[in-house]
Amino acid sequence: MPRPNSIVIELLKPFKKNYLLTLSLGVLFLFSAIVFLATEASYNAIESASVWVRNYFGYFYLYLGLGCVLLLLIVALSPLGKIKLGKENQSPEHSLWAWTAMLYSAGMGAGILLRAVQEPVFMLQNPPYPSDLGPEILALEFTFYQWGFTPWAFYGLFAMVIGYALFVRKKKVLVSSAIEDTIPNTVARKGIDIITILTTVFGLIAAIGLGTAQINGGLNHLFSSSFGLATTLFLAMLISAIAFFSVWRGVDRGIKVISKFNIVITLLLLFFVFITSDLGGILNNLARATLRYVLDFIPMSLAWGKYNPGIAFLTDWTFYYWAFWLAWAPFTGIFIARISKGRTLRQLLLGVLIIPSLGTFFWFSVFGTSAFQLIESWGTYSNEFGNVFSSIFVFLENYPMASFLNLTTVLLLISFLVTSVDSAVFVLSMFTDRGKRTPRKSHRLLWSIFILLATLALILLGNAKPEIDVLVAVQKLLIITSLPFAFFMVVMTGVFLKEIWRGDY
Repeated sequence: MPRPNSIVIELLKPFKKNYLLTLSLGVLFLFSAIVFLATEASYNAIESASVWVRNYFGYFYLYLGLGCVLLLLIVALSPLGKIKLGKENQSPEHSLWAWTAMLYSAGMGAGILLRAVQEPVFMLQNPPYPSDLGPEILALEFTFYQWGFTPWAFYGLFAMVIGYALFVRKKKVLVSSAIEDTIPNTVARKGIDIITILTTVFGLIAAIGLGTAQINGGLNHLFSSSFGLATTLFLAMLISAIAFFSVWRGVDRGIKVISKFNIVITLLLLFFVFITSDLGGILNNLARATLRYVLDFIPMSLAWGKYNPGIAFLTDWTFYYWAFWLAWAPFTGIFIARISKGRTLRQLLLGVLIIPSLGTFFWFSVFGTSAFQLIESWGTYSNEFGNVFSSIFVFLENYPMASFLNLTTVLLLISFLVTSVDSAVFVLSMFTDRGKRTPRKSHRLLWSIFILLATLALILLGNAKPEIDVLVAVQKLLIITSLPFAFFMVVMTGVFLKEIWRGDY
């Protein structure tokens, strides 16, 4: 076994003349100390700032989302789509199956389990706006809208720009590398990279916190027990340990293997529910809701006329979702870029936009339609699917082999969280290891430990001060930190278009 001194030396190595890593961790520690010492004041400040951002920039998020989707389609379908991310005769580094599994596990993962039943049912019970569509179709259409083309366009834009900089321009794996020729100021570029790191860390902590809360809720529902703080802490440590093992082994031997496992088990769960439910009703709702989504996509994206659900609904749902997807876009997009070597821009963009979106539409159609029919068969609805942490477990109780299905869902939640954590740790390590495509293991070890400690501290703080929902505060913090990225995306896109327009490839 390695001696304690050797472990400490290994952990200190990444800090040597690494100002980005030192500054990033310094800012994170400072922020954590402020939140710990002034929790209530910090919570109130975050709450006020997040509401201000959503109120004043929410519509800007909508317009940016629509612009990203249209831009990616234009690039993919134009001659620019032929640009290869790598050498001209190079084949894709990963198969389509492995590539899809990794991008979906990193980009959505546990979220589709969290919202599989709760969100479509909420939209059914609380229609976003009056419509001549049936309430079930409208509920699915709006759910598709919030999980479809737009979030994947945010991810795809970063993947396109970073992939181009990485494999065509031979730049480092840093967000700032996309604009370094246009903005040579070192301080400004370092600031962009630090904001990227901060946002990634906060997004990751929020995801682990929410995921462990859902797993805990599932275990309590499954065993009629009351697992508490100790179980949540154990789950966080388990997820972090498996993620560290995965990221330590690298993309091919770790992240790819677990991602494939996720997709296989998810598909098995999906098709089991599908074949034991109303197949005709599900396929009918899928076809109708998808068609309406495509036809209504632009007015919905502009909240235009009758498609405007009102500022309160938009603030609670769409503005929050768009800000959350934006917050995850840097690390998810960069990870997608990292695994897309050998693909053309057309393959990358159409693949990112269409494949996961269609999979998500089918997922929500299966679980949403089946939940609608359960509610109809009950005759009355007492908000059985209202709890986001337990809704899917309550739902699966109505199917054969319910206990096995719920245990499988718990396993999937853990596995999806692992792939979100390991891909984020890999990207953070690339950032702080001077933009290397394969970062040193010392960086992977450091970030794995830091993410675990930060998550444990957050969970403990939330339980120490029950009047303050710390996890909700971190989610709202993402809304604030995503705003600089929203503006940066406009600048980054302009620089990218300028480069490819003049033929720098």
